[in-house]
Amino acid sequence: MILNYSLSGQGSTVVLLHGLLGSHQNLATVAKCLAEHYTVINLDLRNHGASGHDSEHNYQLMAEDVIATLDELKINQFVLFGHSMGGKTAMQIALSYPDRVQKLIVEDIAPVTYPERHKAIFDGLQAIDLTKLNNRQQADASLQQYVADIGIRRFLLTNLSRSEQGWQWKMNLPAIVEQYSNICDFTPPENSTFSNPVLFVKGGDSDYIQAQHQSIIKALFPNVTAKIIQGAGHWIHAEKSKIFNKVILDFIQK
Repeated sequence: MILNYSLSGQGSTVVLLHGLLGSHQNLATVAKCLAEHYTVINLDLRNHGASGHDSEHNYQLMAEDVIATLDELKINQFVLFGHSMGGKTAMQIALSYPDRVQKLIVEDIAPVTYPERHKAIFDGLQAIDLTKLNNRQQADASLQQYVADIGIRRFLLTNLSRSEQGWQWKMNLPAIVEQYSNICDFTPPENSTFSNPVLFVKGGDSDYIQAQHQSIIKALFPNVTAKIIQGAGHWIHAEKSKIFNKVILDFIQK
């Protein structure tokens, strides 16, 4: 699948991959910062944003989509960044196509299988009756019964779009719900390692990267360094954008 993307800047290439239920727009501040120095390709992963919908959703397919899109753009070598689900996709790419990736940056996710933690979000999104929706405020009021955090609700509702046919979701919600176990999962390609420089960035208040993940990370990515950004949760790029952008820019330029 050839993915939707935005292109900015000039120079060597940095590729950005967003997280679950997001789109390339979520990484706009990262893209803007990096585009002062590099060509930035900011992608919508399958079943998200303006990219194609498909019933299948797993990391091998997402990695193949990204590579197919970069092949189409005639980009062979690139620095790769991914947040959350995009971080797992980025790790899959680095392990499957190690000769293509110059450096890897992973934001707040580990190469492990996680417990399913999005049930309330999925229930809330599915409870919104798009056929009876008049405005975003109505959608937010409905979602509030399932998701208390206004910031998370605003993030989720960026997926709502309106056309002449009425309200619709940009993302392929049925497929994402159906394939959710694949999103939680992570099975690296057999006997794979990635020896180029890797940076893991963890939010100090986030529980996604844990101490017991260190040995797994080190085995797959022996040339790894880690940074913890205090006062940030899972969406470090949004919560602490200035320091986050500096950390990843320093790593790429090093």
